[in-house]
Amino acid sequence: MRLKREFYTRDTITVAKELLGKIIVKKRDDGEIFSGRIVEVEAYLGIKDKASHSYNDRRTKRTEIMYKKGGYSYVFLIYGMYQCFNVTTSYEGNPEAVLIRGIEPLINKEKMFEERKVKKEKDISNGPGKLTKALGITKLDNGKDLVEGSNLWLEDDGYKVKEIIETTRIGIDYAEEDSLKPWRFYIKDNNFVSKK
Repeated sequence: MRLKREFYTRDTITVAKELLGKIIVKKRDDGEIFSGRIVEVEAYLGIKDKASHSYNDRRTKRTEIMYKKGGYSYVFLIYGMYQCFNVTTSYEGNPEAVLIRGIEPLINKEKMFEERKVKKEKDISNGPGKLTKALGITKLDNGKDLVEGSNLWLEDDGYKVKEIIETTRIGIDYAEEDSLKPWRFYIKDNNFVSKK
């Protein structure tokens, strides 16, 4: 079942933890469906979070999507080559989001493996730039409504997560004391987590 708006418009840390085990579904232009189970996420708490693109209320063309109410896709480029997929959270005007860092491939797994040209199965989607390539998420997916009417959405199939590991986020040393916040969450013992 597709996640409803109410799922996203809550406290960002709560949403981040509850995104674990949910499924991202992307319907590509040719009509083919690709999907994966979310196994790793990071929460970004907007205006008060030095690691967030919207820290200190930086409202730019890039961050504008973060100011929407929860349930929209925020896709951005890092290092000039990798797309990162986030979901907006909280209420309108509060620019918070959750970065999806790792997924376990489900529908079209074999095709993902082939397209990604990797040697190990875990390398298909164990990182934010890897999973967008695997699913076919691009900058054209930025700003999509994940709740209704788009070719990108999240589902709940009833999967129960047994144990969640909480730790610090990755690659945000510039965020000073906020780099130490335990706002990264992943499913214990899952092979598709980017870094244990």
